[in-house]
This record gives sequence, C-alpha cells and structure tokens, in this order.
Amino acid sequence: MILRRVFYYWQFVAVGALPLWLMVAASVFGSTAWQVLGATFGAVAIGFGLLVVSLLFLARREVRLQKAVSWADVAVLTVWHALIVLMGAFSVTAPWLSVLVVLVGIGAFWFAVWELYDAARKRVREALAYIEETATFGTVPGGPAGFPTVTNPAASRPDSARTPPTDPSVIIIQEKPGER
Repeated sequence: MILRRVFYYWQFVAVGALPLWLMVAASVFGSTAWQVLGATFGAVAIGFGLLVVSLLFLARREVRLQKAVSWADVAVLTVWHALIVLMGAFSVTAPWLSVLVVLVGIGAFWFAVWELYDAARKRVREALAYIEETATFGTVPGGPAGFPTVTNPAASRPDSARTPPTDPSVIIIQEKPGER
C-alpha cells in the first residue's frame, strides 16, 4: 500500500520533474542546439501526456478514496517513467527510445481510459443491483454497499406504533401533509 501511495503522489510530481529532466539531460549529454530545442518541445508534449494520464487515474473513485493507484497502474507508470529517464540520458545514442516512450505513453493513456471505464461499469452495476434489490424486496440490501440507506419516514413519527406495517410494494402519496 505504501508503494501505491508513493506512486499516487509521484505521478503529479513527475508531470513537472520528468519533462524538466528531459530538457536538462538534452543539454548535458552532448546534444546539439537543434536537439535541445526538439527535446524542449518533446518535453512539453510528454508533460501534457503525463498530466492527462494522471488525471485519468485520479478520476477513478477508488484511487481518490484510497489515495493510492492500483498495482497495474504502478507497473504502467514504472515502465513509462523509466523509459523517459532513459530517453533523457541516451537520446543521442538511442533515438529509438523516443519512439518507444511515445508508444508506451499512448498505451498508458488507453490503459487509463480502460481502467476508468471498467471502474465506472462496476459502479453502475452496483447501483443497478442496489435499485433492483430495493425495488424487489422493499428493503436495503445487506452488506457494505456504498449507497445511502432508505429509511421509512413513517417510522420516525410518534404515532407510527399504532399504524400497521404496510406492504412495501404499495406506494401511498398523501395530498396534504398531516392528513390521513
């Protein structure tokens, strides 16, 4: 859990740190002026990609509640960030690393979109099961559901002890409050 939390915070630090590393490394490791200029534009694009992927991870409810990314997110971020660091150090001798960073970045984006879609699908499925069970049985399902409990407003009134229990499939709509 600690490593997942570290990556949760690191992904936002990486939005600024890794592009900065690319610009510094391009000027330190013997690049020409045009390569430094290209690294600057590439760093801005990679920084934008890192930000988009981080926001897609943050959009998932369980990530926000736990303040920790999943293990699959950790794996994707580790590979992508390691390739970005290597690209900064070896951009002159291994230009194919740039292509690999872009391909892994596109893969990370679609992975984050899929994870968000899958989390939303699970939440909708839970909500529909909750609604279905509530409508079928008239009671709130047991277990840790993330949905509010349904209370009977008639049970909180002092005269509720005299009223017989009603059928949960019958809905009574009163025209005027206080009138029975």
